[in-house]
Amino acid sequence: MTSERISVFDIFKIGIGPSSSHTLGPWRAAQQFLGFVKEKGLLQDVQQVTVHLYGSLAKTGRGHGTDIAVILGLSGYDPVTIETSSIDRILADIAASETIRLHGEMQIHFNPKTDVVFHKTESLPFHPNGVAFAATCRNGQVLEETYYSIGGGFVIQEGREAAGGASPLELPYPVDQASDLLKWHRVTGKPIWEIVLENERVWKEDAAIRKDLLNIWQVMQDSIFLGCQHKGVLPGGLNVKRRAADLNQKLLKGHSCAGCDEWIGLIRSHGAGFNYTLDWVSCFALAVNEQNASYSRVVTAPTNGAAGVIPAVLQFHVTFCGGTEEDIFRFLLTAGEIGSIFKKGATISAAMGGCQAEIGVSSAMAAAGLAQVSGGTVEQCLMAAEIAMEHHLGLTCDPVAGLVQIPCIERNTMGAIKAITASQLALQSNPENAKVSLDNVVQTMWQTALDMNNRYKETSEGGLAVNIPISLSEC
Repeated sequence: MTSERISVFDIFKIGIGPSSSHTLGPWRAAQQFLGFVKEKGLLQDVQQVTVHLYGSLAKTGRGHGTDIAVILGLSGYDPVTIETSSIDRILADIAASETIRLHGEMQIHFNPKTDVVFHKTESLPFHPNGVAFAATCRNGQVLEETYYSIGGGFVIQEGREAAGGASPLELPYPVDQASDLLKWHRVTGKPIWEIVLENERVWKEDAAIRKDLLNIWQVMQDSIFLGCQHKGVLPGGLNVKRRAADLNQKLLKGHSCAGCDEWIGLIRSHGAGFNYTLDWVSCFALAVNEQNASYSRVVTAPTNGAAGVIPAVLQFHVTFCGGTEEDIFRFLLTAGEIGSIFKKGATISAAMGGCQAEIGVSSAMAAAGLAQVSGGTVEQCLMAAEIAMEHHLGLTCDPVAGLVQIPCIERNTMGAIKAITASQLALQSNPENAKVSLDNVVQTMWQTALDMNNRYKETSEGGLAVNIPISLSEC
């Protein structure tokens, strides 16, 4: 367990799909490397850049767009602001000209086919997601740095692994385990979201915290709405048909709408009952992860592969339970803290822990957030998170063809439904009678991760990835 000081905005990051560890992390690593070169004052002297991908980044990197991410990062684009519709054109121009404009400033020769090297049989010791950059200058000097994408878009530079990215900031209510949340609650009487808010004030003013959290929700909701409008086939070669738009149209009986608010009104007026609600929760989750698989903008929650769980559960609460803006605010603060506890005590990297580290953690986060805005006590919120993760333990990561599509997209629907069920179970239970604590299940998840065969840790070398007939030549 680490003692990192993690903000909710570290857990929820705006980025581009399909993977936080294989796309967003390497993208950020490329940006950090360029920052290192610029600090040395050598950007204008660089003649060649080579990128080396290791471990899981090499084995599933093409399917996850790792090469695309590092190229865009080296080109000076940012995942938060890049116009996603321009990505194909940018990449085509680089491939055709065999040049890249480093940081958008310095044009050098660059061949994506040879200057991004996939070392599929090699893995670096610290973490399976290793990426090394080498920049050769005119005088022959070579600048080299290695980074590790450790899950959820978090990146550690080699040589700083022990620090773990820890912040020197002193928080009023430091939290490393669920027991810490209980301790601070008993001292102050505050619910989880208020404890988290007090800590967030170390980084930002209240107005900025609220504004930025609501912006996070806006991106989540946009990904749901847009995913429910777009039909077609997902990129990558598996020819997976998008389903959210067809399901949306079926549930709304063919009615269309001009915007999100009108759409929510149509959802509320076109049906009722358990099956109707269940279909919509699945639709919300499908929509987000189909967008994620299409290199569109989503929010890591806490990863891209699990980006649909929290939006689906929160959209469920807003649409069917009358959730307010204040509920959204409290939900995200609560969910973010649960994600931090898992990152510190276990992992949110599928390359380290399998899919339990992605869908399992996101489901636990969503369960706690939903329990919070449904009137749950601190103990019930933690119980909801525990129940959700307990029933994801051992979940493997075995993406077919290295693409974040099968089984990843459907798994988000299952994670969302489990989160709602876990929340309801906790709300109808007395936590004093619980035999398993959230800290117990975090520890168990980490032990399970250590025991899990590496084939089931985002390598596409086991499970569905080797049992589904595909015609792709590259996995």
